[in-house]
Amino acid sequence: MISDIAQQNYTSDEEIYEVIERNVFREAYNVYITADEKQYLVKSIYNSIKGLDVLQDIVDNPDITEIMVNGPEHIFIEKNGNLTEYPGHFVSLQKLEDVIQQIVAKVNRMVNESSPIVDVRLLDGSRVNIVLPPVSLDGPVVTIRKFPKNPMTMDNLLETGSINKEVADFLKTLVIAKYNIFISGGTGSGKTTFLNVLSNYIPQDERIITIEDSAELQIHGVPNIVRLEVRNANVEGKNAVTIRDLLKSALRMRPRPDYFGRGEGCSSV
Repeated sequence: MISDIAQQNYTSDEEIYEVIERNVFREAYNVYITADEKQYLVKSIYNSIKGLDVLQDIVDNPDITEIMVNGPEHIFIEKNGNLTEYPGHFVSLQKLEDVIQQIVAKVNRMVNESSPIVDVRLLDGSRVNIVLPPVSLDGPVVTIRKFPKNPMTMDNLLETGSINKEVADFLKTLVIAKYNIFISGGTGSGKTTFLNVLSNYIPQDERIITIEDSAELQIHGVPNIVRLEVRNANVEGKNAVTIRDLLKSALRMRPRPDYFGRGEGCSSV
């Protein structure tokens, strides 16, 4: 049934969902299943065709902050700061590979054996890192870092005790005074989150230009903002746009004269 539906030229996602629902309910006349099981089947089939298959429910769950796929059989999630193995898995290696190609195709990227590493983002802004064999020895590895729909604010950091009022006021002064600020830390330590928090102090009459490998920043409240993202080379190894290229271009776009930098550990950006 899945292959038949996928091959049809339906005009909308709603129509596909309705077709799946009709087929499942028709088949249910022959085998008794509960109403909850029917809805689960409908949603699972829809996700396997139009969504991210077994990953879709995890991506849609706002309590899950990170998803780690180690081949088709093993999926791990981070929820409330705790790392656990997810009970679901992909039905086959081919299905996992199909989902990977679906992810990269939506943002005009590519990943294959000759170019086995890529950083992309989902439509909701989540950051995705993909590593394929032969670089990854035990199958495709997909890591998805999700970001909250409502970005963290300085008030949130103050409420949780992550920072005190004196330091917050000092940082606000530095941002308004256009000091250069470098943010450093390990993976998952909150560099992007903290940078987003500091960006709330940028005056609304400024012009902001962001340059990123994969767009992650969530800067709000500044209408004059330009977001730039690098582009990987094509199949022929041409037409790449690097951070150096974007920086050269940004210098001609009247950027704000200070710089928020991010780096893993103590490295520079």
